[in-house]
Order: sequence, then structure tokens, then C-alpha cells
Amino acid sequence: MDMTRFHATFLAESRDGLDAMEAGLLDIEAGRSDAETIHTVFRAAHSIKGGAATFGFNEIASLTHVLETLLDEMRSGKRAPETEALTALLSSVDVLRALLDAAERGNEPDHASVQACQQRLETLLAGAPAGTPAPATGPAPGAAAAAGEAASGWKVVFKPHPSMFMTGNDPLRILRELRRLAEARVEAHLDRLPALSSLDPHEVHLWWEVELHGAVKKAQIEEVFAWVEDECELEITPLRPVAVAAPKAAAEAPPPAPQKEPQAVHPQPAAPPTPSAAAQTDGTLRVQVSKVDALINLVGELVITQAMLKQAGADLDPREHERLLAGLAQLERNTRDLQEAVIGIRMLPVGSVFSRFPRLVRDLSTRLGKQVRLKTVGEATELDKGVIEKIADPLVHLVRNAIDHGLETTEERRAAGKPEVGTISLAASHQGGHIVIEVADDGRGLNREKILRKARERGLPIPENPTDAQVWELIFAPGFSTADQVTDLSGRGVGMDVVRKNILALGGEVGIDSTPGQGTRITVRLPLTLAILDGMLVQVGGETFVLPLGFVIEALQPQAENIRSVQAEGRVLKVRGDYLPLFSVAKLYKIEEKAANEPMVVVVESDGRRLALEVDALLGQQQVVVKNLEANYRRIHGISGATILGDGRVALIVDVGGLARGVSAQAANH
Repeated sequence: MDMTRFHATFLAESRDGLDAMEAGLLDIEAGRSDAETIHTVFRAAHSIKGGAATFGFNEIASLTHVLETLLDEMRSGKRAPETEALTALLSSVDVLRALLDAAERGNEPDHASVQACQQRLETLLAGAPAGTPAPATGPAPGAAAAAGEAASGWKVVFKPHPSMFMTGNDPLRILRELRRLAEARVEAHLDRLPALSSLDPHEVHLWWEVELHGAVKKAQIEEVFAWVEDECELEITPLRPVAVAAPKAAAEAPPPAPQKEPQAVHPQPAAPPTPSAAAQTDGTLRVQVSKVDALINLVGELVITQAMLKQAGADLDPREHERLLAGLAQLERNTRDLQEAVIGIRMLPVGSVFSRFPRLVRDLSTRLGKQVRLKTVGEATELDKGVIEKIADPLVHLVRNAIDHGLETTEERRAAGKPEVGTISLAASHQGGHIVIEVADDGRGLNREKILRKARERGLPIPENPTDAQVWELIFAPGFSTADQVTDLSGRGVGMDVVRKNILALGGEVGIDSTPGQGTRITVRLPLTLAILDGMLVQVGGETFVLPLGFVIEALQPQAENIRSVQAEGRVLKVRGDYLPLFSVAKLYKIEEKAANEPMVVVVESDGRRLALEVDALLGQQQVVVKNLEANYRRIHGISGATILGDGRVALIVDVGGLARGVSAQAANH
């Protein structure tokens, strides 16, 4: 059998297992655990080891075997979960992730780091177990007794549930692991198999009796079955019990009374689900991302075709073509539902990004000698997979900045009358058609005077009598840093400008709010998906443009007395007492203007800055399929993408955020 076709599944499941291990280890270190937490971590390591051995990833199997042994000492109560062991285990998780990445790409792994990690674990194992285990992380009931129980041989009766194949488990793999422990004699009860006519190729029908001959502990046998214990009937009984007391105690003690054979435990097999119960089960299906993307592109083309049909039917007489127009209306509703359903396939909870931060906060706070607590809210909020993958790195930088720059040291917090433990908050929520992610700290806040001083030293344009918002905007300048000295964490001037660039590339915005002595809050506003867009269609000359609806505040017909000219060719529009910069979209994009009797103005807002865009006419609101202009043509300033209209023409999507930033830069220069 070609096993390579299962590699992708193994790698994906192993990464999930490593995530579970890391979360469990952090809970153990923070004292938020019980016996089940250690057992969960142990089972994750055991599953990775078994899969790695099956698929020939020997280096992964070897490392997880040592890691598993250390975890088993914690699980059985022989070792307390002290900081040194937990740090080594967390480092092992990092090394295993690197090994999985190398296996996926076909690259040569870093053997030196693997050997160093394994040596560190073996050194811990060779040392005396440290201390007495805490009650919260004690062994599972019966685990300590089972770990110490030994015999000259064991009888193992094993019957898997018929559905074991469906969960991806292989009974033969269990048999191979048993044979690695000791000499195994296997007897299969073929007389208990169902009739040949009733056999299902997707089900397991086995009943083994295995005799293991050798000095093997019962706990070692139980480890082999730990990952399938809920999917089988299992009995483990000794063949010939032996005493394991020390020689001196054995010499002094009277002859032991004959021991009674332990009663075998017969777990009840799980009843096959009824059709109604099976229908209620919400299972999952692993699908390649490329297949989902291809499906989304096809649905996008379907949406464009539907829009063309709708436009073609707009000129038909409703009385003569009633059935056709009703069918087109139904097609529009079905197409929109289909589009939303397909987009939903790519939606993932933002918690998949948040889950990486407990480890980051733990490592960075330890390194800086600060006490930090991480608080997360809204992990279930869903976001497009493409956005999630690209927002992770900017959020990592914001959290690092919050810990390094934002939070004070323990001594400084104590002197300021604050709690010694600083708090970093990550919150996600839906607001309209967007998702808002906030990264906040309760630290020292931004230093206004220091930012202005650094900006003057760098020769950055600074508005006269700048507001706080304008001062905070300076930290997004390329190369800007307020760090007094360069370290490997900060001070190189590479950071916030890249953060903003990446967020803007996703069609998002970023803003800052800070109060001295109380902390800083950075707000990131993102579209839910990059595939579709709710927009307002406007006509400019002979062209049609799309304004993203999330930026549109209002549309109005301006009065001549409310328009003023300033600074030579510049114009402003008075809207309810405020003067907004007024721009002709035709002039911005160098389009031949057509005489418009009554031009319209659309007021848009981005990053807290409002401006007025003059257009010839409003064509209405429409959901459009976004096409990447840069990938298909080239990057154009002031344009964030394109779409295909119902009549087959291409409409450009206006980069409102870019226009607003350009206006701000001009104002600063003046």
C-alpha cells in the first residue's frame, strides 16, 4: 500500500495534537489542570508517535517516545510537573513542529536541534524525580498501581469495535507495538466472525487473544491501547504473577498467600447509532484549501453570470415574460444563498489565531522578567481563512510591542500603585460587515512628547498643534522607533509600518487610542472575507466605480454656497458645520469629465478621516465579486481591486483608505 497518500492527514492531525499538547502544558504550568489534562497531553504525544512510526518518520517517533516517557512519569505520579520539565516539553513541541514542516516540504530537518532536545529530555529522565506531585495533577485512578504491577507474562484479549477503521485507526499497528514490548503469541478467533455475506469492508471484525511473555509492566501495555481505549473491548490479565518487593523484604516476610486472579473488565461495546442519531451527528471533513478556493471562484463566476442575466431581463415586458422574470428572481436568491454558504466553508474561528498567544506571552514575559496575564474574548468570532492566515503576524507584533513597550516592570507597576501582574487583552467581535480585533494593555501608555521628539529628529512632517490621534499616527512611519537602545526585540524601526501595510493589504484599518498611565488600545478593523464586497456603484464620466459600503457615511447633493476653494486648487465642502476635503473622482483617476447637471457627493471615512468624493451619479448598491487587480495586471495607486459587472464591463474598486491617507499626508506637508 502506498502510505504517502496519508501523509497530509497525518501531518494535519499531528499539528492539531501539538496544539493540544501546548495548551495543556500551559494549563499545567498555570495550575489550571487536573489528571485529565496530563492524560490528554500524553495521548496526543502517543498518537503522534504511533503515526510517525507507521509512516516512517523515525526522527519524530524517536523524539516523541522520549517525550511520552517523561509525560508518563507525570501521569503516573512519579514526577511533579516542575518548571524545568514543562519548559523542556514546550521546547519539544517547537522542535516537533519544525520536523513536521520539514517533512511536509521534503526538506532536511535540523538534526542538531532534534538531538539537543532529545538529550535534554533524556537528562531529565535520568535524574531523580523532582518532588511530590501536586494533588491537582495526580495520577488517574488506578494509574500508579497499574504502572508498578509486573508479571512474567500477560494475556491480552482485544476486540475492536466495528467502526475503528472509520476513525483512521489500524489494529495491526497495535499488534506491532505489542511485539516491540515482548514476545507475542497471537490467536485469532475466526469462529466469532460474522457470516461472509454480512461482512462490511469498512468495518473491523477481529477477536484476538495475545500472550505476551517477558518482564513487561501492565502500564506499558495500557499505553499501547490508550489511543483506542474508547473503541474496543479489552482485558489485560497476568499469566503468572510475581512479587516485586525488595530482596530483604522478601526474605523477612512470610510466604505470600495465593493471589486471586483479578476480575477482567468487560466494557460494553458502543451501540451502533440509529439512523436518526447518525443524522444528528455533526461530523467534519478535511478538504484541501485549493479545492475550496476553486469552488469559490466558480461560484463567483456564477454570480457574475446571474448579474448578466438579470440585466438582460431588465428590458423585458413583465406581462409577456412573467415566468422568465420570476425564474431570474429565484436564481438571484439561490445564487446569493449558495455564495454565502460557500464563503462559510472558509470561515474559521479567530480562536485559531488567539491560541498561539498564551505560549508567546509566557515565553516573552519570562524573558523580560515581567508578570503578564493574557485575557482573550470572542474566540468563536469567525473570519475568512485567508484573512486569518495573513493577520496572524501583525497581531504577533502588536502583542510583542504591548509586552515589551507597553507594560511596565514589576517594580514600576508597584510604585505606580498598579497590580504587579500586567494584563494583555485580545478581543474579537463583529461590527456590521466587519470584524474588529482589539489588542490592549494596562501599561504606561504612549509618550506623546517622546514620539514628537523622535519624529523631529527623523525629519518627519508634523502638523501644527497636532492632536493625540495625529501624534499616534507618527509611529506608523517607516523606520520609526522610540526605543532608546536596539535589542533583538525592538529598536530597529521595523514593525508598525509593516503591520499597517499588511492590514491595509487586507482591506482593513488600524487605529490607536492611548491614555498615559492607563494603557494603549490598538483596534484592527477587517472585512469578513476577501472574496465578496458590498459596494455602492457610482458613475464618473463613462466609467463605473465601486465604493466599499463599509466606508460610505452618506450621499448628498451639495449646495453651491457650501463649497469653498482653499490653497489654490483645493476645495472643501461644508457638511453640518464641518469642512471636508472635496475631490472630483474624475480628476483623481484622470477620466474625461462629462457635464453633469447636478453632481452628487459621497462622504466616506477611513481611519477617522472623512472626505467628500464628487461623482456624476449614484447607480445603487450591489454585492460584487472581488478580483485581484495586482495579480492579473499590476498595482494601481488608489485602486484596491476590480469586479465584473452584469453587462460584462470591468469596474474598479476605490481604495478609500489610500485616498484618506494621501489627504492626511498632504495636510501634514502644508
